[in-house]
Amino acid sequence: MIMLKNISVSFDERLVLDKFSFTFPKKGVVLITGTSGSGKTTLTRVILGLTTPNSGEVDTGGAEISVVFQEDRLVPSLTALKNVELVSNRASAKERLSQMGLTDTHNLYPSELSGGMKRRVSIARALAFGGDVLLLDEAFAGVDDTLAKRIIAEICKEYKDKLIIAVTHRPDLFSAVPYTVCAL
Repeated sequence: MIMLKNISVSFDERLVLDKFSFTFPKKGVVLITGTSGSGKTTLTRVILGLTTPNSGEVDTGGAEISVVFQEDRLVPSLTALKNVELVSNRASAKERLSQMGLTDTHNLYPSELSGGMKRRVSIARALAFGGDVLLLDEAFAGVDDTLAKRIIAEICKEYKDKLIIAVTHRPDLFSAVPYTVCAL
């Protein structure tokens, strides 16, 4: 279980999170929503330990967190397959790319992929990594709605006994699965 208690984060003079508290369940889907600039990505960075809050407590319970960042963060000199193999073996990498509808992209480099394809390679890599928690920060930006909904349904089936945290401006993409909202 991930617990955030009275988290405050500021950058220079700008307060981004002010005494924010939330307890995530051990399993299920939690959507982090809010307007642009409300602190959604900052909150994910706090959960991941990439941003230290000015005050408050963060307890991840030792959970191993797999993440899809807002940016693709693919290694430009590696093919799609090799990017996923960074965290798994070849068979698993191929399976994950296939799950994302990317069977014909194994030998393509990130510069040869569309924006939506890059997002799906990033998702495939996170799924191949595994973990106790899957954190998705705007993971479906640039992915066709129908495909995004199919991928979300598959991920939710696979992670039915784990926690999925999804930062999104598009809660409608998750309409087919039960979720809790964490609004900022």
